[in-house]
Amino acid sequence: MQKPVLVIKLGSATISKADGSINKIIIKKIADEIAVLSANWRIVLVSSGAVGSGKSSIQNYKGSITERKAAAAVGNPILIQLYHKYFHRHGISVAQALCERHHFSNRLQFLQLKETFTAFWNNNILPVVNENDLVSNIELKFSDNDELATLIAVGFDAATLIVCTSVGGFLDGEKKIIPVIEKIDKNIQGYVQNDKSSLGLGGMLSKLTFTRLATSLGIKVIICGLKKTDFFTSALQGLNGTTFIPQKSNFKARQKWLASGSITLGNIALDAGAAKALANRKSLLTVGIKQVEGNFTSGEVVQLMNDAQEIIGVAKVKLDAKEMRSQIAQKNTVAAHADDIVIF
Repeated sequence: MQKPVLVIKLGSATISKADGSINKIIIKKIADEIAVLSANWRIVLVSSGAVGSGKSSIQNYKGSITERKAAAAVGNPILIQLYHKYFHRHGISVAQALCERHHFSNRLQFLQLKETFTAFWNNNILPVVNENDLVSNIELKFSDNDELATLIAVGFDAATLIVCTSVGGFLDGEKKIIPVIEKIDKNIQGYVQNDKSSLGLGGMLSKLTFTRLATSLGIKVIICGLKKTDFFTSALQGLNGTTFIPQKSNFKARQKWLASGSITLGNIALDAGAAKALANRKSLLTVGIKQVEGNFTSGEVVQLMNDAQEIIGVAKVKLDAKEMRSQIAQKNTVAAHADDIVIF
């Protein structure tokens, strides 16, 4: 049997010092742990830290988009060299995989990406993934590496996604870590503050959004810190951070791919009748659409929202955003076929 897939996402704050430079002691510990886990898992490491590593090379760095792109281009080689140094001691090679959104939204490119990662695992190579910041179009960028890690976990049918954070887990109202969360409901959402670390783009709100997507598709998600001994192993044992219990999922590979390529391209707000119809495996008609957000084209995958502004699924649309807006309230126009809709 093939080993299960484990995706590990490292935030900037977890592997960096206060000045943004990489903490080599932490990188060594990460390599030591992953070397042990690789006996039982096929692992993908999604690592932030490139911008922090390279920004000291940019004069009068202010954090503009162009400066972030330049800093990432400088910092990525620095980061990958450190990973190479410490994983090489365990006989593990590393491969830098710089991804863009079209690698997930285009089915053929996604399958090619999947085949390449399989070749990595078959040859004891660890893929270290980051966004290709240098060339990524700002409108099609991943919102942050929490999203990128989630897309990989979903698309690669991972069993578990570990998201490392400086706060060590998901905190309740008293700032204490909640060990296990069965379901992400309004009570859990109420604990979230829309704050971000000084180094990273994503906060806990981002992590919770993508955790909800992953768990709805049958993936266990663990949000943990790197301060405990054997931090990944203890997280997998439920002894470090917060474990989000996955829901039962019977989605096929193509349905999971639809979900994995969907986030942030656009939103379609549905009325209650349309949401109920989709839950009963019906196609989406424009008459059931209340609002269209984004600038997507025909054939792209977008999110479906209910009256409560909750993501209930995704759809590969038959109309572009402009056409869809112009045909809202028309009764017999199909916006997305039932076979191209996934309801979570």
